[in-house]
Amino acid sequence: MRFPRGRRLLVTAVVALLATAAVVVIVHRVLAPAEVSTVARADYPAPARPAAGVIGRLPAAPLIVDGRLRVYAAHRQVYADRPVDGRYRTTPYWSYRRWPAELTGVVASGSTVVSRWSDGRLVALDARTGGVLWRTDGPEPAESAALVRRTGATTVWDAPGLQLTDLPDGRIVLVVTGGAQARGVELSGGQELWRVELPGRCWSDVGTAAGQLIGLDTCAGAATVEFRDAATGAVRERWRPPNGPDGLVLTPLGCRTGRSDCLGLRTAAPGDDGGRGWLLGTGPPVAAPALDSAGAALVGEQSVAVLDGVVVGRSARTGTELWRSAGLGAARVLAGQPGRVHLLTEANDLVTLDPVTGRQLSRFALNVGSDGTGWAPGAVTAEDGFVAVERLREPVDPAGDDRRYYYTGEAVILAAT
Repeated sequence: MRFPRGRRLLVTAVVALLATAAVVVIVHRVLAPAEVSTVARADYPAPARPAAGVIGRLPAAPLIVDGRLRVYAAHRQVYADRPVDGRYRTTPYWSYRRWPAELTGVVASGSTVVSRWSDGRLVALDARTGGVLWRTDGPEPAESAALVRRTGATTVWDAPGLQLTDLPDGRIVLVVTGGAQARGVELSGGQELWRVELPGRCWSDVGTAAGQLIGLDTCAGAATVEFRDAATGAVRERWRPPNGPDGLVLTPLGCRTGRSDCLGLRTAAPGDDGGRGWLLGTGPPVAAPALDSAGAALVGEQSVAVLDGVVVGRSARTGTELWRSAGLGAARVLAGQPGRVHLLTEANDLVTLDPVTGRQLSRFALNVGSDGTGWAPGAVTAEDGFVAVERLREPVDPAGDDRRYYYTGEAVILAAT
């Protein structure tokens, strides 16, 4: 049976229209902005208290959240696994994915995990379930020259332009910087507290301390440190170290995580190994010579440094020597956290000391399976009694691809101290 010519043309047109509509629907589904939230289907795990020693190795850098979960960053996804002391990465406990935006930073406080995306979107997740707590817009992230490698360590351990700080009234503020703008967002509900315009590339954020955003302003004349109130966005103080150089390199010290809620600061001229140490509070920085050395770490109120093979603990405020610990050889201070300072020996033993007394809390080789200890340390984090370290292939080639750069496929070693 044959259709008349006119009807055949009509049928052909209808079929073509339906095919076009189907293609449009498919393209829209594939390319349209979307988010996928896969929430937890199991109970929130209890905090883990494993014995001191190596726990395992992981292919991605974990952010320890609430002492219960490990949170990871992927290209377009933030996800968590459990238990926190699991030997390997496991099936996600929860997951949150966006398209086509890329994940640029993750920070956490308590059971709230905040993710930042390349379009400026901020999304807070409940660590207990993975469900979305709030969404809001922030400034788009500034372009960064830092290379984001496969472990995602930069994204979760030192999120650029994304810091937290505690206010005196108990509120926690998320401070977000990017491009030529900074914003303050209340962590509990995502409410924007303030936004200010910044000069641009001649201004850079350094971290947060005592309810303030610290910035370095090089826009006019000598470099100046700027302290901005995290509750209002107003500049509290502009400061330069007495007799300091025109150019400044700032290193935050004693931070809670990443560059959030730091207790001190080191100022130096470009290219200098050492510098001048300062303690931070609500007033002007206070000189702390015990922090002048580039290898000195600030842990609580103590400065810890290795001097001629001896670990020395001093009061950061007065410089008074508190203790000495010999016998570690060519060790280096790796990281600190409340009640613990971690050192790495030449043989890649992880040694943990009490920063107040110098008492040794634990010591063991950072080795897992048959991997050995012939590696160099890369990025590191320490929180909730855990230490995670990237292992790099020696000699370290900063320009090498990931296969050359990392020691193994599972490059991150996780330990309990």
